[in-house]
Amino acid sequence: MVDRDDRVTGQAPRGEVYARGLLHRCVFVQVRDELGRVFVHRRTGSKLVFPSHYDMFVGGVLGAGEDYPGAALREAEEELGVSGLEQPAPLFKFLYEGPGGSWWSYVHEVRCALPVAPQESEVDWHAWLAPGELERRVADGTWPWVPDGLEAYRRLRAFREGGDRPAAPRV
Repeated sequence: MVDRDDRVTGQAPRGEVYARGLLHRCVFVQVRDELGRVFVHRRTGSKLVFPSHYDMFVGGVLGAGEDYPGAALREAEEELGVSGLEQPAPLFKFLYEGPGGSWWSYVHEVRCALPVAPQESEVDWHAWLAPGELERRVADGTWPWVPDGLEAYRRLRAFREGGDRPAAPRV
């Protein structure tokens, strides 16, 4: 658990964190293949938060004592089912406040040329989508997207376009 300045204040089991709406830390990693396509997946129906929703990031909640870089690599390798992935590059951090709760969200990116075997307990379906196709899927509204991922996606687009650049994040 953390405060609004992202300072650690304690720890609690994940279920309690979500049930009580406690502020915590998450990582988001946008994964691209060697052709620049984005890894997109549908979360399993058994997920605690946003079950059966689509996401254009892999990631998750930091464990007690874990830092953002370590969590980004761990989560990316776990969800993609790979090992030996390069360390994801940190981009920016923001406080997500919306459906599902509130959490500090540190956005990263990484290239993956390895064959993926997504974790069945996390991922029901996956594909590599060209950026234009991803943009069309987001815009047409036919897929239910995780709201925190949509917010991270919006901010990432602005970041890449040189607009709304977040302040330099603290690790």
